[in-house]
Amino acid sequence: MPSTSESKVATAGSAGVTSGKAAEVLAAAERLLTAFAAGNTEEYFACFDPEATFIFHSLPGRISSTAEYRTLWAQWVRELDLRVLGCSSSDQTVDFISDDAALFTHSVEVSVQTRMGKEQRHERESIVFVRRPGGAWFALHEHLSRAPSP
Repeated sequence: MPSTSESKVATAGSAGVTSGKAAEVLAAAERLLTAFAAGNTEEYFACFDPEATFIFHSLPGRISSTAEYRTLWAQWVRELDLRVLGCSSSDQTVDFISDDAALFTHSVEVSVQTRMGKEQRHERESIVFVRRPGGAWFALHEHLSRAPSP
């Protein structure tokens, strides 16, 4: 399975937050990506705030909660026999919106298999992470776009 992260570049953004917080956000992103790459749905969905929202280029509308996304994921597994084969991330950046909110962006290569065969996806992703009481970072919004053709 490909590595979940090929490079980790963090920028502090205009808020001037310490690099220690950037490392925390990168660790939260790594946890999310590692769970996704391994097909560990319990760990993957645990990375999201319950009220997280999602916009995916492959869907016509917005997903309004983690529970809704989890239900949709289960439907894809059931109807399409969806399996994640691997995921690699590059060009990672972290920009802070505030002390407790950060924007993580990266390029992502995803390999999946369904009943229709294997598919390699080249995408760009933005994830807004928020820090909750106790210090843990959770994904609050995920936006996935097709990467432009080279």
